[in-house]
Amino acid sequence: MSTDNTTRSAAPTRADDVRLAAGDAEVTVRPDLGCRLGSLRVGGVELLRQGDTYGSFPMVPWCGRIDHGRFRNGGALHQMPVNAAPHAIHGTGRDLRWRTARAGAREAVFTYRLADPAAPWPYPGTVTQQVELAEDGGSLTLTLGVETIGDSFPAQAGWHPWFRRNLGDGGADVTVDFAAEWQEERGADHLPTGRRIPPKPGPWDDCFGMPQGVHVTLTWPGRLQLTVASRAEWVVVYDEQAEAVCIEPQSGPPNGLNTLPHLVTPIDPLEVSTTWSWRTLS
Repeated sequence: MSTDNTTRSAAPTRADDVRLAAGDAEVTVRPDLGCRLGSLRVGGVELLRQGDTYGSFPMVPWCGRIDHGRFRNGGALHQMPVNAAPHAIHGTGRDLRWRTARAGAREAVFTYRLADPAAPWPYPGTVTQQVELAEDGGSLTLTLGVETIGDSFPAQAGWHPWFRRNLGDGGADVTVDFAAEWQEERGADHLPTGRRIPPKPGPWDDCFGMPQGVHVTLTWPGRLQLTVASRAEWVVVYDEQAEAVCIEPQSGPPNGLNTLPHLVTPIDPLEVSTTWSWRTLS
């Protein structure tokens, strides 16, 4: 259990950071670092693990692992950079500098071009992320859109937040509560086998099916309760690290570009959103 006593120290300020605030909630977005949330503070308490590889980053144009980094689109076979050998993981959007399209007091929009040479993707298009705090500061809504400006292609989108396991000040570790209809059986290669099995107890690094929409509750006893909700039908829960718990709503399962592709066409973009809402318990 972490007993980090730095819960109320602010994240460092950078020139490109976009800061949003409403009520007692503050969000910092880092467009220079994959448009990740660098910070989410409620009542002065940081909820996200800090560091350039943590916070909460968008997974786009795919989520989780792609089998050996390869996927097909019709007759074309494409190879993505292998960054979690032997697979490619979590998309390329987190490796790029995004453009801030607009930013207000509690809402901002960011974009990047899919054909950016810094993060290979074989099809031109645009990715957009909107980050919006509710007026009362009681929730945060994130929305991702993927559009093509040419050929159709398979894509996925989702988020990878690193919620702190412990908020410090002597409090208890977070508990995670959800009711999934199935668990994607995970093979030795960390990819789904294609079998859907009854959900097993944790610890997890697993994908779960929620066809009625994602709904996962995190509770830091006596401190705060936060709900991750989405109309997406899959969520990966990862709680094998000592410092953080990841609740990852996403538009398809790992390796879904191959097993359950969602085709982005000129008249049918991909759009997915998630809302995190919270209430204090003290």
